Amino acid sequence: MFTAPSTRSHPIVMHERITDTIFAPATPVNGTITIVRLSGPAVRFVLETMAGAVPRPRHMTLRSLRDSAGNVLDRALVVLFPGPDSFTGEDCAELHLHGGRAVLAAIVAVLAAMQGLRPAQPGEFSRRAFLNGRMDLTEAEGLADLLSAETEAQRRQALGLLEGRLGEAVESWRARLVQGLALAEADLDFSDERDVPEGLLTRVRDAATSVAAEIDAALAGFTHGERVRDGYRIVIAGPPNAGKSSLLNALAQRDVAIVSDHAGTTRDLIEVRCDIGGLPVTFVDTAGLRDSDDPVEQIGIARAREAAAKADLTLWLEPVGSPVAAQQPVPGALRVATKADLGLQNHAGGADIAISVVTGQGLPDMLETVTRRLDSQPQRMPSLVTRQRHAAALGRCRDALHRVVMADQASPELVAEDLRAAAAALGMVTGRISSDDVLDALFGAFCIGK
Repeated sequence: MFTAPSTRSHPIVMHERITDTIFAPATPVNGTITIVRLSGPAVRFVLETMAGAVPRPRHMTLRSLRDSAGNVLDRALVVLFPGPDSFTGEDCAELHLHGGRAVLAAIVAVLAAMQGLRPAQPGEFSRRAFLNGRMDLTEAEGLADLLSAETEAQRRQALGLLEGRLGEAVESWRARLVQGLALAEADLDFSDERDVPEGLLTRVRDAATSVAAEIDAALAGFTHGERVRDGYRIVIAGPPNAGKSSLLNALAQRDVAIVSDHAGTTRDLIEVRCDIGGLPVTFVDTAGLRDSDDPVEQIGIARAREAAAKADLTLWLEPVGSPVAAQQPVPGALRVATKADLGLQNHAGGADIAISVVTGQGLPDMLETVTRRLDSQPQRMPSLVTRQRHAAALGRCRDALHRVVMADQASPELVAEDLRAAAAALGMVTGRISSDDVLDALFGAFCIGK
């Protein structure tokens, strides 16, 4: 009987030796409460020195925090989270201080003067949690996305990552591939032994087929997942004086673009970030598209066309009653007739919808249509695959599995090698195999104290 090794998610190699204790504020300064976090081997010493004693684990205790001369710096709530059952896997503590800058500065000065303590780098608490096996790389990415989430769709998707949906799927696939690798190596090394059953490679190919199909299904949601995470871009385009800047101001609910009857007022791209039906959307106002001899306006028009070509959706605006534009910037644009308050609704020229930013007519219907265009399945489960890094590694795994499936006459050695490559690609997703460059890029994007 051939048993695969454990696939518990944790990094194989420690990328740095953790010997010092880190600290950092974990909340904004000048609030009612400022929380200072600590993690590392000297946490208990800090509590004994500053708070007089180590408090009961996981119970908030009111203590006077003192400097080395015995002066009281603050009356604070102190809590200890012993390792390994803490966020970082090390001894951790939190000091819940009064929120003034002077209080924080005094506490930080005392901590910085202690031997073996230093301020934390951005994301270092989360990095230690990863290195100590408290979370895999996808969960760390989920935490980063949750901290920066602006919309409901982003929150749901980030929480799914943080709760391990992708990591659990990847570890399940990896366990099946490791088991298949054991079968392939059994066929290779012990094919002449009586207790090795026949048809092992067939079972291996069946497993590879099944895992490849599940990976393909996960990758099918990548484009949506990436857009939810990074945001959609919608370009507002059309001829001059079509109401593009007025629409942008209405969507932003403030004056972000200059509105003028003078054609060519907008020369550059103006962007506004919005939450549309729970989706993160950046609306981009552009220069009016027309023939112009003004070299500066020509640059703006070129930028408008380039932005429309790269957008997830283009809103093509034309005033009601205007002649149909001879050319739209990109296929599939949503045609919007503006200035419907002028009473020319029946002369919208075949537009998809008529709106007025003066009265608000048609704006809710336009936004509902935009939401449907961006996401035809608003009730879908959050995507498993949300980053290019995920998609690239899963793509390499799938390609290796396809070689296993298609190579009917391949030797057991080649099958085993492709399975190793597939399993290694999956390890890149969760961080079983990772480079310092990947870790630096991910955790460096966190706030200090996270």
